[in-house]
Amino acid sequence: MSPHEMQYLQEMGIQSYELAHPERLQGYQAPQLVLQETCQLLLVSPQFPQKETALLFERVLKSINLSLEQALHVYPEQLHQLSEHQLEWIWFAGCEAQEKLNAKVLSSPELGQINGNQAQRRALWQQICSYQ
Repeated sequence: MSPHEMQYLQEMGIQSYELAHPERLQGYQAPQLVLQETCQLLLVSPQFPQKETALLFERVLKSINLSLEQALHVYPEQLHQLSEHQLEWIWFAGCEAQEKLNAKVLSSPELGQINGNQAQRRALWQQICSYQ
């Protein structure tokens, strides 16, 4: 399922789904997640940034000289589908970070917990600065 389709389900209030007959999917392999070459930051989070958290996400992107067009959100369960990539940053927000990725890794609580929390924002900023 594409990130756009996942976002659409989330907007409808559907957080997850369960297969009625999982045995029918024997041998199925999920398609690879192919990123555009312009994608420089991947946000891995169980929550899609919306409203205030989207504004926070955009401010963080600006602080590392990136735009929204250079970023993509995926859910943690989609990360294993990631194919070869040219990512500079992978930001794990609200989920466990995986260190064996060829990119600068940021790890934080969910965006909603960072927004308005000076200590969490400072910790995230220190991670960003550690790469510069």
